[in-house]
Amino acid sequence: MHSSRWRKSLLACTAAAVLVGVGLKTYVAEGVVVPSGSMLPTIQVNDRFLIEKLVPLTRFEFGDIIVFHPPLADREDERFIKRLIGLPGDTIEVRDGYLYRNEEKLIEPYIQEKMDYSFGPITVPAGHYLVLGDNRNVSLDSHLWDDPFVPQNQLIGKVVCRFYPFEDFSTMKTASATLGP
Repeated sequence: MHSSRWRKSLLACTAAAVLVGVGLKTYVAEGVVVPSGSMLPTIQVNDRFLIEKLVPLTRFEFGDIIVFHPPLADREDERFIKRLIGLPGDTIEVRDGYLYRNEEKLIEPYIQEKMDYSFGPITVPAGHYLVLGDNRNVSLDSHLWDDPFVPQNQLIGKVVCRFYPFEDFSTMKTASATLGP
């Protein structure tokens, strides 16, 4: 009789643990692996990150690294990781190798190299975001999409920390760009 109670208790605990785990992964936090070099040099291929997924409660800022579903019909089920460059209402332009946000030239120490393309100027609509990879010249991002904006309902989360490789563990604070000359 005690064996039967023990099994039921074990089964109930296991079921509760699975439900809590699934709930946490679905709504709170999740580990992700980076499959491409679009965020070099900041993120290496196969780095692993923890993302927080409380999107309705998250304050997104310029420079955050985010995970989202891209506005691409043939890839809408995929997850991309890029840097948040344009917030709702921002005007973004790339010219002469530099990013301009709201007509201010930015120096971005985190990018792989200067951009070899022009883009914009374009204003980010309400409820949308504009993203670019740090490896700008090879990144499949807003500057190449027919619709360059990621709707807020397609955001999955914000990168919180790198947890693998272990020797590169770090929190991922919002990157800062400085105003250029």
